[in-house]
Amino acid sequence: QVQLLESGGGSVQAGGSLRVSCVVSGHAISGSCMGWFRQAPGKDREGVAQSNSDGYANYGEFVKGRFTISKDNARNTLYLEMNSLKSEDTAMYYCAAQSLPYCQPIVRADDYRYWGQGTQVTVSS
Repeated sequence: QVQLLESGGGSVQAGGSLRVSCVVSGHAISGSCMGWFRQAPGKDREGVAQSNSDGYANYGEFVKGRFTISKDNARNTLYLEMNSLKSEDTAMYYCAAQSLPYCQPIVRADDYRYWGQGTQVTVSS
């Protein structure tokens, strides 16, 4: 059984930083495309970042160099480092995994098979 468990969300002031983590069990992240998504109340889920099995990453346009996705294959854990946070970054952040090793060019939720329950990030201005 594949499980993804996010943690590290919380409240932070605008301009601050936060790192969220996703511990994965039952699925080796070293061999698959892994991604982060977010969903704010009343809005569609949007792709934040994704990383190929080889570590190559791509990001949603709104990230603009503020976020970094990374993996610790030994710990089977995915991370998202978020800097220069804005109030519009407030959302539930979800970790997701594909079965394939390489991601599509665009971060799309439909490409992902496994999902975590999410961790809330709140940015106050």
